[in-house]
Amino acid sequence: TKMERVEHHASFGGWQDVYQHDSISLGCPMKVGVYLPPQVKDGRVPVLYWLSGLTCTEQNFITKAVAQRFAAEHGIILVVPDTSPRGEGVADDPGYDLGQGAGFYVNATQEPWAAHYRMYDYVVEELPALIEATFPADDRRAIAGHSMGGHGALVAALRNPGRYRSVSAFSPIVAPSQVPWGERAFTAYLGDDREAWKQYDAIELIKAARERLPLLVHQGLDDEFVERELRPDLLEAACKAAEHPLTLHRLPGYDHSYYFIASFIGEHIAHHAAALSQ
Repeated sequence: TKMERVEHHASFGGWQDVYQHDSISLGCPMKVGVYLPPQVKDGRVPVLYWLSGLTCTEQNFITKAVAQRFAAEHGIILVVPDTSPRGEGVADDPGYDLGQGAGFYVNATQEPWAAHYRMYDYVVEELPALIEATFPADDRRAIAGHSMGGHGALVAALRNPGRYRSVSAFSPIVAPSQVPWGERAFTAYLGDDREAWKQYDAIELIKAARERLPLLVHQGLDDEFVERELRPDLLEAACKAAEHPLTLHRLPGYDHSYYFIASFIGEHIAHHAAALSQ
């Protein structure tokens, strides 16, 4: 699959680009933000995949988080896909939390979603293969995300031991099977069988994880969704029960916005850089 560059911006000594390509997994064109740090001039470098949250596109993170500064400092490519398939013929829903902009990083099995909504395969398999074939990227990978994307990052890392060197999340939906956002999405995409939901639920995956990859999570305590949708208490309890390493920062005053992400993205990228350098 050929990647066509549609945006090109100098940033912190490197380039913030946006590419478009035809996705095999999703059956539609997809846009992906790619930040190439200055170190790519000297050879291949590792990659951090960022998964964004509900309503986002590839643009939110690359324009609001100022992550390029830290990626340039540590020599890491940033790859930021859109959050769902889009376009004519792609199923949608009037609600912000289902359909286009709300792929939830699962492989849908129910109609009308199954034809295009295979974001899990796209993020875990198709996109890394494409990135590593197209750019000066080696096979050292890390993954992170926010809210719905934090859920996606945790699930991808927990289900694929050895694929990622590190994982982190801001304000993740850690127990989608137990909260309204997840229940609505999983019922639509996966059907009523809650056993099928477990493969995309971080709390369930932690119980049987074959790899104890340390989890780094930042959660704002003034986040309006923390008690209803995010439930960091459930993540803490699951990690304690399974003896899974977790660093959970609860931060008073911070909300669910990109002001929060921009405040701590440097710490997250430093966390990934340390793991990627080993």
